[in-house]
Amino acid sequence: MHGAETVGELTETLRTCGYLADRGLSTSLFVALKLNRPLLLEGEVGVGKTEVAKALATVFNRELIRLQCYEGIDTNQALYEWDYARQMLQIRALSHRDMDEDEAVDRLFGPKFLLERPLLQAIKLGNRAVLLIDEVDRADDEFEAFLLELLSDYQITIPEVGTIRAEQPPIVVLTSNRTRELHDALKRRCLYHWVGYPTPEREVEIVRVRAPGVSTELAQNVVAAVNRLRELDLAKRPGVAETIDWVNTLGVLGETELDAGTLDATLGSVVKERDDLELVREDLERIASGA
Repeated sequence: MHGAETVGELTETLRTCGYLADRGLSTSLFVALKLNRPLLLEGEVGVGKTEVAKALATVFNRELIRLQCYEGIDTNQALYEWDYARQMLQIRALSHRDMDEDEAVDRLFGPKFLLERPLLQAIKLGNRAVLLIDEVDRADDEFEAFLLELLSDYQITIPEVGTIRAEQPPIVVLTSNRTRELHDALKRRCLYHWVGYPTPEREVEIVRVRAPGVSTELAQNVVAAVNRLRELDLAKRPGVAETIDWVNTLGVLGETELDAGTLDATLGSVVKERDDLELVREDLERIASGA
């Protein structure tokens, strides 16, 4: 049991830690929790996919274990590695003792020499963990296939140690920014939800929760400006994270209004590509005021 008996209750529970989920996302989360299924979240950068796992760990009092995927990641970096430096020291110590080969191997490949990486940590913790497999689209096909097998059985076999199995699976959240298409086999293993940009009204609400000191008027003006930025042909459209960064930047500067001059001076908190900056600066007045 995960402490939320209805979709509405889960929504309110997440709200207590500052995460505002819409009904679609709350429903997907609720079903994933009840069925012990991994949840794959796809969507634009900065719309709060990673924050979902953080919020779940907080509200259910579980340890958050994050596996950040990247090009070239392999199973050793995700599962476990042997501490070769400590093994070499052990070899030197054992070289002065009279023992057979099997005993020496047992001494060298025991748990104390095992470096646990995120996936092994999550399997061992089981239902005391939230496992976040972040930006899985950055990993290659082979690693994706390995994840499929792992998420089917929630167990890991280490030849020198044996099979380690989760008695109860952890909560698993995978995120993807769609830099490449994931295989259907992985999608079938998971429940799926697309996380899009929130409506302006919900984004204002999110800003007010994450930056409680900001006025409603300034939050509305910033959200409106961000939505106008998203209409431009930008290489990287700003997400909700950038909206919050922008509001916080204005707060640090003591700004209470968003005009063209203020927008220009603080643009780096919301637009982070040189070509995008130049494109936005061609249209500052309209973006700031909507005129």
